[in-house]
Amino acid sequence: MNLDSAQWVLAVVAALLVGVAKTGVAGLGMLPVAIFAQLVPAKQASGLLLPLLIVGDVIAVLTYRQHTQWRYLLRLFPWTAIGVVIGYFAMDRIDDRQARIMIGVIILVLAALHLLRKWWLSRRAATNEEPRHPVLVPVTGILAGFTTLIANAAGPLMAMYLLAMRLPKLEFVGTAAMFFLVLNVFKVPFMMNLGLVNLGSVTANLILCPAVLVGAWLGRKLLSRLNQQWFENLALALAAAAGLKLLF
Repeated sequence: MNLDSAQWVLAVVAALLVGVAKTGVAGLGMLPVAIFAQLVPAKQASGLLLPLLIVGDVIAVLTYRQHTQWRYLLRLFPWTAIGVVIGYFAMDRIDDRQARIMIGVIILVLAALHLLRKWWLSRRAATNEEPRHPVLVPVTGILAGFTTLIANAAGPLMAMYLLAMRLPKLEFVGTAAMFFLVLNVFKVPFMMNLGLVNLGSVTANLILCPAVLVGAWLGRKLLSRLNQQWFENLALALAAAAGLKLLF
């Protein structure tokens, strides 16, 4: 990965944000995706980010594994696998410019979905509704698998699914952590076959991995003292701006 000093600083910041996002501030999840897509070719960015996400997933699972609700995941995984396979064939047939556009669109759509999730949460708290639909699981699973293969950005989709299941906070975090660990490990052979996870990307991952660990520690120690609403809104705005830059 040939980056200058300023770009390496941005890469370290993105790796820090991966760790922070994995320890509870879900709104940050799209920002590292957007940053890496600015630093390296868009398709390469997906492979570069994946091992860092797995490191963050391992930390999250070790922290919250006792709260995992497997019954929700077992219903979702077969559909998610289908989405990953669809994403694999799509990624193999697009060039870097098309990948940039696709990632930009995904970031913008998921930023809007994140806002919808927050509105849904407040509305559900007020009405005590429990939204369910027979296509919720297959649609969520396929879309999550596709978007995570293309852009590592399925967080808002998974959040909407878990909200529909009405999971308490710790079960929400623990179930999401296990879902993304299993999903991201499942993606590795596909990304290797596409040449997006390779010796060069793994070398860069080894350099950036300590930043993920520091980010996870910072997330647990510091973010509870910050205004999380403001922090997530800022991250969402930055991710949306980066998504627009990828498009134009």
